[in-house]
Amino acid sequence: MKKIINRTDQVVEQMVEGIVKSHPDLIERIPNTRVIARTDKGPGKVGLVSGGGSGHEPAHAGYVGRGMLSAAVCGDVFTSPTPDQIHEGIKAANQGKGVLLIVKNYTGDVMNFDMAKELAEMDDIEVDQIIIDDDISVEDSTFTTGRRGVAGTVLVHKIVGAAAEAGASLQELKALGEKVVKSIKTIGVALTPCTVPEVGHPGFELGPDEIELGIGIHGEPGFSREKIMPSKDLAKQLFDRINKEHHFISGDKVVVLVNGMGGTPLMEQYIFANDVHELLGAAHVDVEKTIVGDYMTSLEMAGLSLTILKLEDERWVDMLNIPVQTIAWK
Repeated sequence: MKKIINRTDQVVEQMVEGIVKSHPDLIERIPNTRVIARTDKGPGKVGLVSGGGSGHEPAHAGYVGRGMLSAAVCGDVFTSPTPDQIHEGIKAANQGKGVLLIVKNYTGDVMNFDMAKELAEMDDIEVDQIIIDDDISVEDSTFTTGRRGVAGTVLVHKIVGAAAEAGASLQELKALGEKVVKSIKTIGVALTPCTVPEVGHPGFELGPDEIELGIGIHGEPGFSREKIMPSKDLAKQLFDRINKEHHFISGDKVVVLVNGMGGTPLMEQYIFANDVHELLGAAHVDVEKTIVGDYMTSLEMAGLSLTILKLEDERWVDMLNIPVQTIAWK
């Protein structure tokens, strides 16, 4: 195992410290926790809290700041944060107008965020939540009942964050978030596995010429293992599966997110994005915005995911374009 770390049992602790020390103008650490909160508290507005296992950086701490999340809770690598840590995140985000939890659909995350919600309600904090299940690869998988929450989560952070910054109520934000979630479809592919530091070896094996279609962000199995193929062919495979969900017709408008899994060069991500654009063009679908880069990774895994947001409301593009003050949103 080759990693730039000190001790395997200190990876998350030292990462959290490094993030906060690198961006003290934007974020702070809540003492004695793994909660990263925005320094600009957004008084009088609904707080937004997300989080999950570490190893997906820049998610979720990279999206804490004005216009996006109020706080992010960092669990161990690929492991949900505990309810007490999430509770601290809720308290840090609370500015008197309630707190919305944005939770990826993994069994541990859903359970622990729900327990934290109950703890916060005992403190008379109004809390609600939305569950992200944008991954169409498989219905049930490791750690999951139903579809997994993956890179599309970041688009929810941005759109709901814009509405929260504009002063929307907790109920309005929940309704908006749920509408956006239904319009997001994601599917991923892995070229190589990744290694959890405390485990010390790859979580699965791929041959030199093999790829895993439908991979999860923790290395969970996908729906098919195939031989490596040109980007055009890969883009068509992923696009066709998303199209079966979205049922595109001429004139539809979309936002495209090509998300790197941690070890894929931007050169390859842009080649793939170009191929996706050609497929959408052939379907007479209008691309209103394209986002390319590493937004929700899986440690050093080589691969990418394709997310397509079908615009049920064209104001969503404006909300994606509003400038924010965070580490990672470009």
